[in-house]
Amino acid sequence: MYERKVVFLDKDGTLIPDVPYNVNPDLVSLEPGVVEGLKLLKKEGYIFVVISNQAGVARGYFQINELEKVKQKIDLLLNTKGIEIEKYYFCPHHTDGKVQEYTLACECRKPKPGMILQATKDLEISVVQSWMIGDILHDAEAGNRAGCRSIVINNGNETEWVEGPFRTPTYIAENFLDAAKFICANSHETKELNDTKLAAL
Repeated sequence: MYERKVVFLDKDGTLIPDVPYNVNPDLVSLEPGVVEGLKLLKKEGYIFVVISNQAGVARGYFQINELEKVKQKIDLLLNTKGIEIEKYYFCPHHTDGKVQEYTLACECRKPKPGMILQATKDLEISVVQSWMIGDILHDAEAGNRAGCRSIVINNGNETEWVEGPFRTPTYIAENFLDAAKFICANSHETKELNDTKLAAL
């Protein structure tokens, strides 16, 4: 059984401010509380993996290799604080794209769990000990479908709150630091134990 536990991180609107279709590293900054929150989570033994939809590739707004500059900027901002992103996973697909190679219905675009499931295999992750933090319910659904617990940061980016299977987050946080503190307070449980408790209520 895998032992590594992860906090999966949505990128835009969670880790960094959501600047639509941005690949300019000069416009990349960290959301408030991210450094403090990640430091708390690191002390609890979590590693960090970014899980991000990037439909701008399919829509022809930028090339997939341009995301490397964004990754490098995020790494620079975090590495100076002693924090490392283990790996980045991007979904470049969209059914309404203009670039044929990426215009398709895939299994990796959130709310589908494909990127998380791939990371679980690649990095030998204990998914039941892991969490997904995002800013919309699609993030929560992807995490829940993959088998981990999920947190949605209620920062205004989720405007519809459409309910459905797998779309209920474990916790709705006020900000990133609040999300991190909740995870730390519940890190001793696995999703299986948590589900057992909920079923008994």
